[in-house]
Amino acid sequence: MATPHISAAPGDFADVVLMPGDPLRARYISERFLEEARGVTSVRNMYGFTGTYRGRRLSVMGHGMGVPSISIYATELIKTYGARVLIRVGSCGALRQDVKLRDVIVATAAGTDSKVNRMRLMDHDFPAAADFTLARRAVEAAERRGRPVRAGSVFTSDLFYHPQEGLNATLARLGILAIEMEVAGLYGVAAELNARALALLTVSDHLLSGEHLTPQERQTSFDEMIELALDVAVAEPPPPPVAG
Repeated sequence: MATPHISAAPGDFADVVLMPGDPLRARYISERFLEEARGVTSVRNMYGFTGTYRGRRLSVMGHGMGVPSISIYATELIKTYGARVLIRVGSCGALRQDVKLRDVIVATAAGTDSKVNRMRLMDHDFPAAADFTLARRAVEAAERRGRPVRAGSVFTSDLFYHPQEGLNATLARLGILAIEMEVAGLYGVAAELNARALALLTVSDHLLSGEHLTPQERQTSFDEMIELALDVAVAEPPPPPVAG
């Protein structure tokens, strides 16, 4: 049945879902990479599609901007549509000199200034971490493709324009690779609902140098990241057939 934010029918989504923030990028992924893709939802112009890749049934669904938005879509995909693996494919801003434009980050963990995960753990710190198997697959897939990646922690901010001027420098000093706006929320939802999640992030902006990718560079770099995510997805064993 439909949810308040997704109009798909039961069975329309695969058990593995790639999740870009931009709904138009969800459409692009479906057209560029999936075979026999069809649209399954478009509520509020947040598009979702299902098709196949290398014979494996997969879905792609936009999640919007920020922890509240990705939390809504991740929750409904898991609870109503049976998604078991969610892979965020997005962008981030580098915080350190040794992280470069176009680097792909395998986000193994995420700190945050959001309260959502403290609410899950009675106001204590919550370890928002990626699924280890998914993260390892991503690193191994990158090695096979000859595309180095950075594996490490990121920071999920509720604020794009942050008022704490010293925050970025402190994050960099603590080894945080980049800043973005959704990963900690996704990992919290997955933990709460017994699903598995991973985030792959392309560095599109550098917060120290002010450098940023051109639209063409973003397209090429994001394709490389999406191919890694698809490698991770197709390695996931398909769900057992439903007894009938």
